[in-house]
Amino acid sequence: MKITVLSLFPEMMKGFFESSIMARAVKKGLVEYELVNIRDYAVDKHHKCDDLVFGGGAGMLMLPDPLGRCLEAAGARDQRTVFVSPSGRLFNQAYARELSREGELVIICGHYEGIDQRIIDEYVDDEISIGDYVLSSGEVAALVLVDALFRLIPGAISGESLAEESFGGEGEAVLLEYPQYTRPALYDKMQVPEVLTSGHHAKIAGWRLRESLRKTLAFRPELLASAGLPEEVKKLLAEIVVEGGRHEPDPEDNGRAD
Repeated sequence: MKITVLSLFPEMMKGFFESSIMARAVKKGLVEYELVNIRDYAVDKHHKCDDLVFGGGAGMLMLPDPLGRCLEAAGARDQRTVFVSPSGRLFNQAYARELSREGELVIICGHYEGIDQRIIDEYVDDEISIGDYVLSSGEVAALVLVDALFRLIPGAISGESLAEESFGGEGEAVLLEYPQYTRPALYDKMQVPEVLTSGHHAKIAGWRLRESLRKTLAFRPELLASAGLPEEVKKLLAEIVVEGGRHEPDPEDNGRAD
């Protein structure tokens, strides 16, 4: 996949592509990237890229001319082009999977009050919001988008790791990930649940499912309403509701060794 990011501040993003898992994906040839400075396409001596909004109001709007030239140079008409914006379609894991299948992706980072609607009408295929809040930097939102989708490219991360994460694999029920623990088994008087050190894989799988249901019920109950859970899982969920829906470990499960 090739990812082209158009930004007024491309230097903000460079470290992300040169670090950690993304850097390995680039080195393996799974991801190619280009960071383009929109100011390079402004023709005036000050490289002006914003102006007042027609109709009045606070803030400035990115000018269509330099951004349009930048998009043309990036071949945006022939590639799926995304604009990250708080007024866009809400981003989720299914959307990330869809975008991860693209061969090339162009991402526009907005600033100020956003970009001229004529640019959206002419070039943008997807206007995407990463959440119900507003950021001052489109670069931050773009990096969230890139991080969510590049890791779904085959070979970037092991399939086993992806399958056990929150929101699961494609076509699976949407549950939050169960709590996880590492060494030492006893930390600050808190003990790892005994089942996880038992070596009994079936019991471990059962514990993880129960805790995923418990956590989803506590933090994101709306996900369970449309999850299409099997009958045996619905029965387990009903037991958790009767218990009170807590997601923290029970004392009898060795949650704390006082």
